[in-house]
Amino acid sequence: MQPAQTETSTPKTWKPTVAGILEIIEGAGSLIGSLVLLLLALILANATSWAGLSEEDFDMLTVGPAAVFFLILGICVAVLGILELIGGVFALNRRKWGLALAGSIAAALPLNVLGILAIIFLAMSKDEFV
Repeated sequence: MQPAQTETSTPKTWKPTVAGILEIIEGAGSLIGSLVLLLLALILANATSWAGLSEEDFDMLTVGPAAVFFLILGICVAVLGILELIGGVFALNRRKWGLALAGSIAAALPLNVLGILAIIFLAMSKDEFV
């Protein structure tokens, strides 16, 4: 009998693990930031009723578009945060390198150092992904 042959696989390094952790940290921060933006949009949308002012006393031309802007910005940041979290999970599991890389790119969009490091670590460890 011949001994069972094992596949030669690349050794697991720390790089995808660190990249996944960095992406998850960035994703959590993005989700917290999106909640702040959505809360700000809610405050701006209801500013006249909360302050007890009439619409004539309060310039609705500046408040309305600002509330819509913060609402759209909060939704975009939330979507990026979810992508960062999903990419971080895939990086930790060493599966679907493209999705893990997409999450790290989303983390690096505002030129964030942690996101840039995640991209570098994922690029260096592409061979470890299934």
